[in-house]
Amino acid sequence: MHLTHSSAQSLQGRGTLGRMAAVERNINVHRTVSPADALQRLIDGNRSYAADVAPEAMHAHAVKRRHLIAEQRPFATVLGCSDSRVPIEIVFNQSLGDLFVIRVAGNILNDHVVGSVEYAIETFGCSLVMVLGHSNCGAVTAAVDAVVNRRTAASRIATIIDAIRPNVERVQGRDDLLEAAIEENVRSVTAALQQAQPIVTAARAEGRLAVVGAEYHLSTGIVSTLCGDLVD
Repeated sequence: MHLTHSSAQSLQGRGTLGRMAAVERNINVHRTVSPADALQRLIDGNRSYAADVAPEAMHAHAVKRRHLIAEQRPFATVLGCSDSRVPIEIVFNQSLGDLFVIRVAGNILNDHVVGSVEYAIETFGCSLVMVLGHSNCGAVTAAVDAVVNRRTAASRIATIIDAIRPNVERVQGRDDLLEAAIEENVRSVTAALQQAQPIVTAARAEGRLAVVGAEYHLSTGIVSTLCGDLVD
């Protein structure tokens, strides 16, 4: 069979990707961070951030970047909102290569998000998945407005609002509807992610993964856990 130059390049690229994947799978063998330790590391980092205390590692990105060229070893996955006021690594005082971050408006769930979570679990051995909502979330605010005022969003923005809408409707009538909806959205996404088959459910059953829901408070900088594994 004759290969064109472009076909040969394509096969070579796939071979490179395969080798990279093999290296990343080998990383998984040496993972030792427990789900509880991973959660505590995030909480401790957030408390340092809220107290305006930055570890020395945060000032050494240039050095760490060179060490991370060949591989990455994130200890946790965070599904957060796209809001520019909630930069995940900064909120948790973590450095390059520490977190596998997935961001989408309203921290909603879809097949692409679940696939990304599964990739982090299988490839890097991440022992914690955190669903992170935040106060004053614009996506949830839009969903609340759509429910209360019966508005219809334009274009594909509607798909985000439609994903959040049922969570708003479940708490309709609460005094602080926005905050209640933000929390309910986190709880709903966390519960759905806990039941994502087959990788998430298997990892949880084996005790090598915990899924938790939390909220970041813009006014204080504090992250508070709401629901899920490891949360009383």
